[in-house]
Formats: sequence, C-alpha cells, structure tokens
Amino acid sequence: MRFHPGYALVALALLLIEIAIALFVRDRFVRPYLGDVIAVILVYAALRATFRLDVIPAAATAFLVAAAIEFGQLFRVLDLLGLADHRIARTVLGYGFELKDFVAYATGGLIVLAVERWRAGR
Repeated sequence: MRFHPGYALVALALLLIEIAIALFVRDRFVRPYLGDVIAVILVYAALRATFRLDVIPAAATAFLVAAAIEFGQLFRVLDLLGLADHRIARTVLGYGFELKDFVAYATGGLIVLAVERWRAGR
C-alpha cells in the first residue's frame, strides 16, 4: 500500500462532485451517464491513491468494479441483501441494470488512459 496525495485529492474532488450530482441533479444525462463516467475515474483515482498499481491495471480494475456493480443490479443484489429500500444503498450502487452504462464506464476508462498518457508525455 501507499498514499499518493495527488490522486487522493482528485478522488476527493470527484467524490464531492458525485455527491452533488446525487443530491441535486435530476436529469436524463448528467446523473445517469456522466455520473457513471465520473464514478470510474473516481475509483481509478482512489486505487492509485492507495495501491501501487500501474495505469492499465488500475483502469481495468476501476472498469471491472463498475461492471460488477452493474451486474449486481441485473441480479437485484440490493433485494437479496434487504437493502432495496435504503436510499443511500440505491444511490451508491444503483438499482436498474442498463447496458448503456457500460459505454459510460468504458468512456471513463478511456478518459483515464488519455489523461495519463498526456501526463506521461509532458
């Protein structure tokens, strides 16, 4: 393990943005799709802040975390755990499976790869 303050600050900023989206945005693009893009970037930044992972393994892990949560929605994991009526659980983990969400997750991963490539080339 390690602590990387730069990635930790990015993760914190993205977490605050996600919370603001969850609390104040009720639309059909920002909350469901842009929020999913940001979520993958947030998980990536949190991973890089706390673990010694290279860019591609961290980006892949962030994508897989998002995909696992999405498949959890498909199989109604919140129902199985008795958390379907808990607002925070539904907000954090989502409740409805959407194939389109995988496009948002992939977009978040591609943004991470592009930014990291740009940073490496500076």
